[in-house]
Amino acid sequence: MASYGPDAATCVVLTFREGLLSAVAHDLLLRVTQLEVSVDPVSLAVSARLDASSLRVVTAMREGRPLPGALRPVDQEEIEATIRKVVLRTDRHPEIHFVSSATVAEQPDGWSVRGQLSIAGVTRDVTLPVRKDANRLVAELQLHQPDFGIQPYHAMMGALRVRPDVVVRASVPASAGER
Repeated sequence: MASYGPDAATCVVLTFREGLLSAVAHDLLLRVTQLEVSVDPVSLAVSARLDASSLRVVTAMREGRPLPGALRPVDQEEIEATIRKVVLRTDRHPEIHFVSSATVAEQPDGWSVRGQLSIAGVTRDVTLPVRKDANRLVAELQLHQPDFGIQPYHAMMGALRVRPDVVVRASVPASAGER
């Protein structure tokens, strides 16, 4: 079993804005800074533990492009505190878990990994499409926050909202999948 920490494994979350005042807001790129991903190179069984309170703002985004300097450090800290306290309620649900539950299936463009994902105290079956990208294995999942009991963030009486669907992208070194 190969294990990877934040030095080799990555997990980012992309959020998208909507609502009447969305033009004055930003999409966000967030990064989980404390995580451990384990991969069995023979069976390709996968498990992951992520510290839910370790989500950090990397940058504001607009139309898929980073906007360096668009957020002040105090804005980033406020966003991170809101994620911890309001969105993920990390005081009650400090970890996010994924455990594969079935044999990995080969697909024409990679693999399909079925498993259980637990976020904010709710567990759901998910299927992660995994592809090889250069020297990394990359899984990307569109996650519907309400499926996990998460109320998407909103402000100004709903005129500014985070879309219910976010994109989660995780990766490990491609050597994790060698058989």
